[in-house]
Amino acid sequence: MNPLYEAMLARRDPSQVEGLMRFFKTGPGQYGEGDKFLGIKVPDTRAVVKATWRETGFSALEECLASEFHEVRLAALLTLVELFSHARKDPERQRQCVDIYLSHTDFINNWDLVDLSCYPLLGVWLLDKDRSLLYKLAREGRTLWEQRIGIVSTMQFIRHGQLEDTFAIADILLHHPHDLIHKAVGWMLREAGKRDKAALEAFLRPRYHTMPRTMLRYAIEKFPEAERRAWLSCSRRDLAGQE
Repeated sequence: MNPLYEAMLARRDPSQVEGLMRFFKTGPGQYGEGDKFLGIKVPDTRAVVKATWRETGFSALEECLASEFHEVRLAALLTLVELFSHARKDPERQRQCVDIYLSHTDFINNWDLVDLSCYPLLGVWLLDKDRSLLYKLAREGRTLWEQRIGIVSTMQFIRHGQLEDTFAIADILLHHPHDLIHKAVGWMLREAGKRDKAALEAFLRPRYHTMPRTMLRYAIEKFPEAERRAWLSCSRRDLAGQE
């Protein structure tokens, strides 16, 4: 018996499947190609996790992590976060959660699965530890999703006022070819800039004229409008001068 899987299957809504497949780009050649959906929205998935996480063991969790259904994988990841968060006084159990997470990254294969799980689990775990794992994921990740885990996990560091890793990993991914990495890096830079605008500007000055346009737009999104226009205008001028 797998309480999480059964509870998710009971929530399936075929009327929502087509819309979710479009939203998560499951068509031929798209980043979510071939993924399958039950038609369950995130609030309903969270409700299932809240009701079942205490009775979901690691073996059931691993079964769900390998599910063909996107929402079941998300439910498993959110359950893993719950188990991790409620094991603050049990480092060994937390390590088990981290090990399961890292051994199932092949199934963490869309942006929502990454973004809703990595920083409340991996980011928290690494707050007081060596962070070279994130640098390795960014440099050597087998998929763009592992690379996205590398940068988005730093959200937890940003929330503690620790910005150095965000800037360093952003530099590693600065010229990544995929738009979903551009967005993730820009998002983390923006969050870092909320903490220290001067530090973000110092990072951007030597890089803004060559970094992907989407990344720059995300990074400066919270700047005052006049400043934002100036950064984008300078970027266009500098790029034109290099042609």
